[in-house]
Amino acid sequence: MKYQINPDRSVPWNDLPDLPLNPELYRTVEIFEQLGSAKAALGKLQGRSIAIPNQGMLVNTISLQEAKASSAIENIFTTDDELYKAFSEDQNERISGPLKEILMYREALWEGFQYLNERKQFDHNYFRDIYRQVNQASDDIRPPFIHTYIRQGGTGPNAGKPIYTPPRGTGIVDAKLENLIRYLNDDVNFAADPLIKMAIAHFQFEAIHPFRDGNGRTGRIMNIHYLTHKGLLDYPILFMSRYIMDHKDDYYNGLMGVSQRGDWHTWILYMLRAIEVTANLTYDKINDVINTKDAILRAIIAETDVKRPESLVNVIFTQPLTRVRYITGQKLYSENTAKKYLNQLVSMGILERRSIQGNHYYLNSELYRILAE
Repeated sequence: MKYQINPDRSVPWNDLPDLPLNPELYRTVEIFEQLGSAKAALGKLQGRSIAIPNQGMLVNTISLQEAKASSAIENIFTTDDELYKAFSEDQNERISGPLKEILMYREALWEGFQYLNERKQFDHNYFRDIYRQVNQASDDIRPPFIHTYIRQGGTGPNAGKPIYTPPRGTGIVDAKLENLIRYLNDDVNFAADPLIKMAIAHFQFEAIHPFRDGNGRTGRIMNIHYLTHKGLLDYPILFMSRYIMDHKDDYYNGLMGVSQRGDWHTWILYMLRAIEVTANLTYDKINDVINTKDAILRAIIAETDVKRPESLVNVIFTQPLTRVRYITGQKLYSENTAKKYLNQLVSMGILERRSIQGNHYYLNSELYRILAE
């Protein structure tokens, strides 16, 4: 069984085959063995995460790192210090540049998750809304007169030359996206294991390239949402972009391998390995966070007179940087009491007090360390 490839990289791939794929393109022993490993790792992560009373803690911490890594794939960089400072600020404070893009990615990750919980299926509005949030744009699917190319990077002799040209033409992109949406929603006519289906759908979305910009980030958000939508995770906490960032060349070579050679085997193996590795990584991070949180709670109870210590610990584990007004805004304590308690934690070595641009912050150094590893 041959896959109809894109023979001319400078010509729009309007013959991009619709889904579903013929299973013979990926039905190999190696893929099914890797599928078993990926499902086992994902199941272990799900089992651990549902035992956590405050899953919002994971959504904030893990999703912020996912946003940072996914943005870095697109050469949008910031430091952890800058990121956590920006996240701890009020919504109305001015944030711009890479920081804003990363925080918007995290918002898209959360809002898309809620959208699917309410609508129960993917649709055009889902993709449009994710794109608009990530890109801070107001447009929709790119019009047919927009000539979009994926070009060779670097500085070599082929730098700037097209390595892939997505579909283009009146109604073509819309039709390809609608086919993808049917594939994602219909498990009767388009039956496949969810993890394999996610890998196929991710390639298809990137090949369609429906928007002017932000397609990579939108497609990676879709990966996580598909897993939560299928009930494989309760919350979007899989740290997949870290693996993709660490194996960036393999990611892009895998995409090109499908379009240029019809090599679905290598691509699907890559995505299944990404799920396995990042599920184990996220599982380890969750365990580290929980064990550290529990140890700190025990120390606070034993050594201080803090009232409602569980609430205070939940706050300092929601994000690495905390401010007094963040605590008072949740009406946990008065301003003076919040300062007193936070300074007690500084004396115990649990928090570090920092002054940044004239503002006082309290850093949970252990949470910071765990997330950075």
